[in-house]
Amino acid sequence: MQKTETIADFYSRYPTFSGPAKALGNFNVNYREFCQKQAPYNRRDYYKISLIIGRGNLHFADKTIVIDRNALVFFNPKVPYSWEATSEVQSGYFCLFTEDFIDVRKNATIRESPLTQTGVNPVFFVNKKQEAGISGIFKKMLEERDSSYVHKCDLLRNYVNLIVHEALKLQPGEPANHTSASARITTLFIELLERQFPVDSLAHSLKLRTANDYAEQLSIHPNHLNRAVKEITGKTITEHISERVVKEARALLLHTDWSVAEIAYSLGFENPPYFNNFFKKQTDLTPNSIRKAIV
Repeated sequence: MQKTETIADFYSRYPTFSGPAKALGNFNVNYREFCQKQAPYNRRDYYKISLIIGRGNLHFADKTIVIDRNALVFFNPKVPYSWEATSEVQSGYFCLFTEDFIDVRKNATIRESPLTQTGVNPVFFVNKKQEAGISGIFKKMLEERDSSYVHKCDLLRNYVNLIVHEALKLQPGEPANHTSASARITTLFIELLERQFPVDSLAHSLKLRTANDYAEQLSIHPNHLNRAVKEITGKTITEHISERVVKEARALLLHTDWSVAEIAYSLGFENPPYFNNFFKKQTDLTPNSIRKAIV
């Protein structure tokens, strides 16, 4: 996996696509014709929303989603991904922006959307009517980007929120959110767990590997933490950690040239045999078998 791509790196890959003015808070929007047919697999430090008109394969984390019809796709800095076009025609729109454009912590719509959530499907297939509505919002973004309106940055934020709302409307109805103390503790644990990933450098390894590690970080007794998480999710802390480590291991095996030993150490295992045993116990497969399957 390559180093995290910055927004400056993005513009260096597209020399004909000028970067945003500082007044726009690192926001930009354009037609997808600017995009490469094969985007590199790595993590970005910016958010991106694309209306994809065309076909291709989206590789992210340990999954591949075949996009065989028009789709609205959300990308966030926590999840590495790559795009592989499989049709000659690639059109649509995209916008990208950094944290300083939208304060995620203060924007409930963004915070609860696929734009910032991990572990959710970021792809929303759209019909002709939905595509036309979303295209209309992107067209308004393009017009506003080049306007002289003094408050255009605020207006562009509103357009981003409109697209996010369109995606939220496409999601199936969810049961009412838990508001108990257990739910709040579980949310803190999940956020802390996801903050450890993705692993994109051999120079660092996972620091939090056990239920005790997470309990200490959250200043809560391990038993209390485990009870709260199991009450809300039906899974123990150890099960959550194991599943997330396996997910990351698969991604590293599929998308990097790191050795199995390097992957083991990066995920906090003391030695490769321990990692091999753990991975086989969780998946019934060996790390090497995953590698051989893609050769």
